[in-house]
Amino acid sequence: MLSGFAGQLLNGLAGASTLFLLAVGLSLIFGVTRIVNFAHGSMFMVGLYVAYSLAQWLAPLAGGAAAFWLSILLSAAAVGALGVLVELLVLRRIYRVPELFQLLATFAVVLVLRDAALAIWGPDDLLGPKAPGMKGAVQILGRQFPQYDLFLIFVGPAVLALLWLLLRRTRLGVLIRAATQDREMVGALGVNQAWLFTGIFALGSALAALGGALQLPREPANLGLDLGTIGDAFVVVVVGGMGSIPGAYLAALIIAEIKAVCYGIGAVQVFGASFSFSKLTLVVEFIVMAAVLIWRPWGLLGKPQGMVRGAAAAEAPIRPMRRAGVVATAALGAALLALPLAGQAFPYLTVLMIDLLIAVLFATSLHFIMGPGGMHSFGHAAYFGLGAYGAAALLKGLALPMELALAAAPLVALAGGLLFGWFAVRLSGVYLAMLTLAFAQIVWSIVYQWDEVTGGSNGMVGIWPSARFASKTAYYYLTLALVGASVFALRRMLFAPFGYAMRAGRDSPLRAESTGIGVIGVHWAGFAIASLFCGLAGALYAFGKGSISPETIHVGRSIDALVMVLLGGVQTLSGPIVGSAVFTWLQDWMIRATDYWRALLGFAILVLVLAFPQGIVGGLAAAWERWRPPAAAAEGRR
Repeated sequence: MLSGFAGQLLNGLAGASTLFLLAVGLSLIFGVTRIVNFAHGSMFMVGLYVAYSLAQWLAPLAGGAAAFWLSILLSAAAVGALGVLVELLVLRRIYRVPELFQLLATFAVVLVLRDAALAIWGPDDLLGPKAPGMKGAVQILGRQFPQYDLFLIFVGPAVLALLWLLLRRTRLGVLIRAATQDREMVGALGVNQAWLFTGIFALGSALAALGGALQLPREPANLGLDLGTIGDAFVVVVVGGMGSIPGAYLAALIIAEIKAVCYGIGAVQVFGASFSFSKLTLVVEFIVMAAVLIWRPWGLLGKPQGMVRGAAAAEAPIRPMRRAGVVATAALGAALLALPLAGQAFPYLTVLMIDLLIAVLFATSLHFIMGPGGMHSFGHAAYFGLGAYGAAALLKGLALPMELALAAAPLVALAGGLLFGWFAVRLSGVYLAMLTLAFAQIVWSIVYQWDEVTGGSNGMVGIWPSARFASKTAYYYLTLALVGASVFALRRMLFAPFGYAMRAGRDSPLRAESTGIGVIGVHWAGFAIASLFCGLAGALYAFGKGSISPETIHVGRSIDALVMVLLGGVQTLSGPIVGSAVFTWLQDWMIRATDYWRALLGFAILVLVLAFPQGIVGGLAAAWERWRPPAAAAEGRR
C-alpha cells in the first residue's frame, strides 16, 4: 500500500513539471504585459506538433537520441519565434485598447492556430517516439516507475532554477521584475517597452512549447490541447499568484499531487455507497482554485495588486433611446415578425434565426453584469447549461409539460447564480473572472460524470417542444417573444434605480457605499438576474435543438459569449445584440463554406478588433460623433 502511494506521488511530481512549464510562461506574460493570453494553450499544442514532425524528419539525419532531444529544443525555439510574430503582427497593435479586447484578439489567434494545425498535421492524433535510452522503468520502493517520468521530475526544478538566475542575475531579469511591479515607470526611465514585451511573449511561448514537446512520448498531439490546457494554465497561475514564478511551481506541485492521490485512491465505500475519487481528477484543480480565490485572492505566493481595469470603466452615462433608435427598433421588430414568410422559401433561415435570438439573450445577459456591473465572467456558460439541463431534467425526469419545464428551468440557473455569485461578487477584475471559470468547470464536471441524471458524456436526447410549438415557425415566434421581452426587461432594469446603483458600485465602490448603497448586495442581485435570463436562453436552446451535451457548459461556450459582447462593444447597450448577430452569422456561414472556418472566423475577429477597438457599435458611434452635423451634436449634448 505504501509503495503504491509513493508511486502516485512520483507520478504527481512528473505531472507538476509539465504544469509548471505550461503555466510559468503565462505568468511571465501576464506579469509584464497584463494580457490574459488565451493563445498560450495553442503554443503548448503547436510545440507538441512541431516536436513530432522534427523527430520524424531528423531521425534519418541524426542518431536516435540526438534526433529526439534536438527536436525538443528546436520546437521550443520555433514556437518562440511564432510568439514573436504573434506579438509583432497582432498584440503590438492593440496594447492601448481595453484589456478585454486584447483577450478577444488572443482568442482569434487560437482559432487561426487551430486550423493551421489541422491543415498541416490533419485531424488524427499523432503519438511521437519513445525517448531513446529511457524506454524502460526503474525499481523504486518495490514499484516499476518509467525512466522518462523520472527525468521529467527534475525538469521543472531545473527550469525554475534557470528562471531564478535570469531574473536575479541579469539586466533583463531586473527589467522583467520592474515591469511586473510598475511598467509605466519602466517606460518613463527610457526602457523600450515594445521590445521588452516582445521578448517576454517569445520566452513565455517557448516555455509552453517546451512543456508540450516534452510530452512527445507520453501523449498524442491533438487539436483539443489548446483550450484543454489553457484552463490548467490559468489555474496554476492564479493559485500560485499572478506573476510569481515560485508560486507557479508550488501551485503546479500541489495540484498535480492532489490529482495523483485522487486517482490512486480510486473508489471507496461511504455509508454503503461507492464514491470514486478518480472522477475528481477532472475538476479538483478548479476546486483548489476556487478555494484559494475565496481565501487569498492574490494566490499563495502572490502579492495584493490593483485589479485589472475593465473596458467598461470609461463608459459614458447611458441615455434613453432617441427617436431614431425607437424607429429602428420598431422596423427591426416588424421585420422579425415577417421573417417566417421568407422562411417558407428558405427553411434554414428560420432555424438560423432561432439560434441567433438565443445567442442575443445569452450575450445580453452576460453584458448586463460585464458592462453596467463591471463583473467580467469567464464562466457564463454554467448558467446557460444549468438552464438547458434543468429543462431536460424537468421534461424527461419529472415528466412536466414542455411549457412548465421552460418556465421553471431558469430557476435552476438562478439557484446556481445565487450560490456562485455570493462568492464571486466579493472579488473583482481578473480574480472574479477566474473564480467564475472555476465554478463553470465544476458544473461541467458534475454534468459530465452524473450519468444517472444528465446522461454523462452522451448528454440527453428527445427534448422536443410540445405539439403547440412543434413547428419551427411556432417555436420561432415563442423564442422571439421570450427573447424580446427579456432584452426589454434587462434594458429597463438598467434605467431603474437598481441599474444606476449597479453602475455606481462599478465606478466608485467606496463613494457608493458612503451614500448607503450596498454594493456587494446590488452586484449579487445583478449576478443572479443575469443567471436567470441566461438560464432561459439555455432552456430555449435545449428545446430548439432537441438534445444537449456537456459541451453546452464547456469553457468554449463561455468564450463565445465573451466574443459576442466584446465584438459588439461592451460600452453600449446594443453592442451584445449586434455582436451576437454578427458572430452567429459569421460562424454559421463559415462552417458551411469551408472546413477551415475557425481560421476565417479568427481573421474576421482580428480585422474587427483592429478596425473597431471599442467594438462594432462603439466604433460606429464614435465615428458618428466625429462626423455628425453640428446641429445634431448640439441636440445630443442637450
